[in-house]
Amino acid sequence: MKVIVDPKSLPYLQGTELDYAREGLNEGFKFRNPNVKDECGCGESFNV
Repeated sequence: MKVIVDPKSLPYLQGTELDYAREGLNEGFKFRNPNVKDECGCGESFNV
């Protein structure tokens, strides 16, 4: 899949992995960003 990212956002997303996962009745896309330094408990927001 090709993803287009603007140049200003690229440093924050560099190395991010996208996966589709099924866990019980839940399924959906999972993002793993190696640049994340801190995130909230729900996983919706993060700091780099």
